[in-house]
Amino acid sequence: MKFTKLGNSDLNVSRICMGCMGFGDARNGQHTWTVDEEHTREIIRRGLECGINFYDTAIAYQSGTSEQYVGRALKDYARREDVVVATKFLPRTPGEIERGVSARQHIARMIDKSLENLGMDYVDLYIYHMWDYSTPLYDIMEGLNSVVKAGKARYIGISNCYAYQLAKANDLAEKEGFAKFVSVQGHYNLIFREEEQEMAKLCREDNIAMTPYSALAGGRLAKKPGETSKRLQEDDYARLKYDATAKEDGIIISRVAELAGKRGVSMTEISLAWLLTKVTAPVVGATKLSHVTGMANASDICLTRDELFYLEEPYVPHALVGVMAQNTAEQAGEDHVWSTGNQEI
Repeated sequence: MKFTKLGNSDLNVSRICMGCMGFGDARNGQHTWTVDEEHTREIIRRGLECGINFYDTAIAYQSGTSEQYVGRALKDYARREDVVVATKFLPRTPGEIERGVSARQHIARMIDKSLENLGMDYVDLYIYHMWDYSTPLYDIMEGLNSVVKAGKARYIGISNCYAYQLAKANDLAEKEGFAKFVSVQGHYNLIFREEEQEMAKLCREDNIAMTPYSALAGGRLAKKPGETSKRLQEDDYARLKYDATAKEDGIIISRVAELAGKRGVSMTEISLAWLLTKVTAPVVGATKLSHVTGMANASDICLTRDELFYLEEPYVPHALVGVMAQNTAEQAGEDHVWSTGNQEI
């Protein structure tokens, strides 16, 4: 496994980040395909054996049970100082806003609950899960800065935002002496490359780490056309993101399969090897031990210029989907309620 610095931080992270959305009690979340604690522990242990030291979860994943499973596994299998742990918080709920809970109070409650779930004194990276159009940016940045000053998070990151929002937030942080975002976690993979329009350029200029989610497009970039899996069958959110462009995406997926066959490696390895030429550390989910092997091997594959062009050439621009499409609706003033699962924190 190769390692690198996470943007403008001193965190030394593996080039692959294990995404933990697939871990947690399926009875306490929106996903039916998640794995139980026993299998979570096996997957994390294998990840550590393969050199993966970077783990990404969120309080919203299965109502905090993902954080709980991850925290207990890492406590048993690794030294705290040897791993980089990231978790995320959601915006204030409508109920909190109605009761007058401030952004600073909300963020303080969320980090304390996440630390309780994880069984840790601090996280290495605390991520603003999605833009909050109901709260002034200053209040968010002040609340996050308080978390860093209190020693509950070493650094902060952001997810699901536009490049102008990230630039605006870091400009404000610099002006006020607040902690700045060192990473951004957006939707980016071989069949969804809209981050290349603006975000990637900003990150290169300002040395902000890109740690994209959906690195394998919900498993589509790991399966030959026509193959299926429990995740592909049951992940309604992934279908929302990819079904509309399945025909166009299928051309690229077929090329991934072809190149994997020629090289004698998995499609996962080819898809991630491509993404590793673009970003710091993709967030890659795993629900089986075999998934860990594929993601770990990807960091050793070096694609040629011709191979990169062959994979990229069929791409056509895509409309915003998923969280960012909802983000756009929020920006336009349309109503939307964010949920932390089955509970309000």
